Amino acid sequence: MGKALFILLSLFVFFDFSQADLLTETLQNFNRLDTSLKILLLITVLSIAPAILISMTSFVRIVIVLSLLRHALGIPTAPPNQVIVGLALFLTFFIMKPVFDKINEVSLTPYLKKQISDVQAIENAKQPLKEFMLKNTRKEDLKLFIDISKEKPQKLEDVSMTTLIPAFMISEIKTAFEIVFIIYLPFIVIDFVVASILMSMGMMMVPPMFISLPFKLMLFVLADGWELLTKALIQSYKF
Repeated sequence: MGKALFILLSLFVFFDFSQADLLTETLQNFNRLDTSLKILLLITVLSIAPAILISMTSFVRIVIVLSLLRHALGIPTAPPNQVIVGLALFLTFFIMKPVFDKINEVSLTPYLKKQISDVQAIENAKQPLKEFMLKNTRKEDLKLFIDISKEKPQKLEDVSMTTLIPAFMISEIKTAFEIVFIIYLPFIVIDFVVASILMSMGMMMVPPMFISLPFKLMLFVLADGWELLTKALIQSYKF
């Protein structure tokens, strides 16, 4: 129950409370709710918790790269979506493990042992995620959202989560597209070569994809494509 309550409290990571009294009052109001309403609210929070975590981790970049890789190979339905999402999820756990360990060390464990207050637990949990996102967000993207929000932070650590999260996601999408562009290049060359050979042989009615697909798969396997791609994705993050 303590972990479930902590998940509920972690929603407040998105908000920067200028006064701790506001959060304390909110928690007191939650304690006065009827049990059925508490359960309904907790289920609602748990249902959107995955979306929150996806927005603040490496999942976005990984799933975009793996999804577009299928199109580069010419097989948009294989591996299936379940496999792509599963692989992206476990790669995310692997990449984010140092961040999650830090959150567990400075926030979750002390909170469950009642060594720190609710407000302090939220602040401690926010810092490791904020540091990770700041290190992996492009400066121009962050500046864009800071200008739009009209914030005037004295330093990067003062940027609010509501500004940092969209900047981080936009930066992740840009980086994923850059990686996919590099992946596409050798496969495009194979498609051009196969199409040119078929045209020179007068086989214009034969779709080049049927001929180039085995060569692209062979190239990807012989070059240890999965290993190289996984290594590139993991090493593309700063900690």
